[in-house]
Amino acid sequence: YEACKAFCEANGVDFNYFKPTGDSDAERIAQVEAAIDEGYNVIVMPGYLFAAAIGECQPTYPDVKFIALDVSEFDLTSNGVDLSNASNLFSAVYQEELSGYMAGYAAVKMGYKKLGFLGGMEVPAVQRFGYGFVQGANDAAVELGIAADVSCEYVYGGKFMGDADITAYMDNWYATKGVEVVFACGGGIFTSAAEAAQKVNGKVIGVDTDQSAVIDGGYGEGMTVTSAMKGLAPTTIDTLTDVIVNGNWANYAGKIETLGLVSADDPSANYVQLPLETTQWADGKFTVEDYTALVADMFNGKVKVSNDTTVEPTVSNIAVNYLGNIKG
Repeated sequence: YEACKAFCEANGVDFNYFKPTGDSDAERIAQVEAAIDEGYNVIVMPGYLFAAAIGECQPTYPDVKFIALDVSEFDLTSNGVDLSNASNLFSAVYQEELSGYMAGYAAVKMGYKKLGFLGGMEVPAVQRFGYGFVQGANDAAVELGIAADVSCEYVYGGKFMGDADITAYMDNWYATKGVEVVFACGGGIFTSAAEAAQKVNGKVIGVDTDQSAVIDGGYGEGMTVTSAMKGLAPTTIDTLTDVIVNGNWANYAGKIETLGLVSADDPSANYVQLPLETTQWADGKFTVEDYTALVADMFNGKVKVSNDTTVEPTVSNIAVNYLGNIKG
């Protein structure tokens, strides 16, 4: 929303926000059709839950350009999209495992030994974040020679919002199990981690965007260690600029593009990254320079991160306690 609004204001393009009033395929389809009825011919949709709306609307409105973020080939084809006949559709997906790895690596390097991963729903994008987080924590612990002291509690909430039950689960992690920092990964589920952390001066890692402002602002200054980001806003602005301003839709038509690292030297240029300004860098432990060196090693293939979500990652050095789902 923010990226679409900023692009349209900067380029004199008409913009409107069609927000579904309920969490259902029918409501999402209704809002897409409402936008089209009002004459909008470029529709940007974030998240796999829009796959059904794309499946319904994409073949029906061939003159409308559909731009999807975080909607995978599996999401689309399982909702009836024929990618061989989808010249009015483009989707961008991300290598979440890479920024998850960065966050796990950074947390351990900063001195945290008792980690937690709280995912939203157990879908591939969330899994990639979590599995990358575990791999990064493991590698940092090995480098520091403290693998026997590092552990990670790992669970999915079963939804993308926090609630009283999930907060109680997080209370147990922070207050009883001694978890120091939780990677809260999935929409609004960070609220449960932050509510629990607030009671014991615990820490949280954000996701998707730099969540430090919303977490620190709502629950306590300095709570957010870092955020495992993916470039939703840059993708939106870059794509709309190329499509609308430059007229290059042919470069996107019918494609699903996986976005990740594009620079070894400038971490801020990548589509997956940690925030340079708000990450709690620690001299002598983990600095901007250390992070830049890590990104270079990832870009150059020296550091490899598995993106396989069919099996839990094999990390033989730290203890990972996979706990399934809190709900569902």
